[in-house]
Amino acid sequence: MPVIKVEDIAHVRFAAPDLATMRAFLEDFGLNPFEQGGRLYGKGSDGRPFVHVTEPGDARFIALGLRAETVEDLAVLASHEGVLVEDLDEPGGGKVVRLVDPDGYGVEVVAGQASAPAGPLPADLRTNTAVTKLRLGKTVRLDPAPAHVRRIGHAVLKVSDFLRSEAWYKARFGFLTSDEVEAAEGLPLGAFMRCDRGDKPADHHTLFLAQLPGPLGLLHAAFEVVDLDDLMLGHQHLKAKKRTQAWGVGRHIMGSQIFDYWKDPFGNELEHWTDGDLFTAADPPQKQPISALLAVQWGSPHPMFAGHVSPPVSLVSFVIALQLRIKRLFSRKSKGTQT
Repeated sequence: MPVIKVEDIAHVRFAAPDLATMRAFLEDFGLNPFEQGGRLYGKGSDGRPFVHVTEPGDARFIALGLRAETVEDLAVLASHEGVLVEDLDEPGGGKVVRLVDPDGYGVEVVAGQASAPAGPLPADLRTNTAVTKLRLGKTVRLDPAPAHVRRIGHAVLKVSDFLRSEAWYKARFGFLTSDEVEAAEGLPLGAFMRCDRGDKPADHHTLFLAQLPGPLGLLHAAFEVVDLDDLMLGHQHLKAKKRTQAWGVGRHIMGSQIFDYWKDPFGNELEHWTDGDLFTAADPPQKQPISALLAVQWGSPHPMFAGHVSPPVSLVSFVIALQLRIKRLFSRKSKGTQT
């Protein structure tokens, strides 16, 4: 049994040397930014006090925020970890337990925050498909605007040892695997993990841990927008503002989301997404090859494969699998030597 079961992601925390520059980007991205206590916050329209935090400092990712169901859960977690439950001196108040994961990422588990009523969304114009006609006597007339971010949905962390990190997060927070990604048969490199909400549906993933080549860090944080039209309006707005696109638009295989990735002025990658999969705790985990991670069902190919000369997926899989095998071999030998 896990120590507690978190109910969702709460926020992502960054540092940046220029809060005004970050604020302008967050506005273009569709968040509602405000400053308090020397920090810059971004909120969606779901009523949560904030989903994005930027502190002054050298550009870097600081921490992942997770939301516990109760303050009592925080007390259980703090006792297990030998740390304190602290007051959260930020918008919405509440309490926080601060941990550090095996790769040094900060993990801030919050509860008891005060939320406002959810804000309004653009009118649901419904979609007329070849089978179902739901929009009768109404036209689609969209005004240019940033996307309307509703909430934060997930984060993706690059880790040095997937099996170690997976065990750490599952043991403390009760995550369930939706899809395990294999570099080769029987050689997992990562997993899309969702919150255990019992019979209540949860997003396909709240956290994706991936042991991939390159430096550690946050690969991206994802924010849900209203629908496909809203995502495309956001895409058009960010493009007009000459923001840096990272990948999109397309539809993922695992999770099924329609996605659009952009980079903020300090190199952090943020995603707009809509129409993702939902599962309950009863839905079993699946295994997928790395090709399902890198491919799309439709839309822009992964940047690795967008050039005129791109490597075959089989070669990418082979190289990553080889790296994983070598690393795990040396890890086993090191543990054997220590014993």
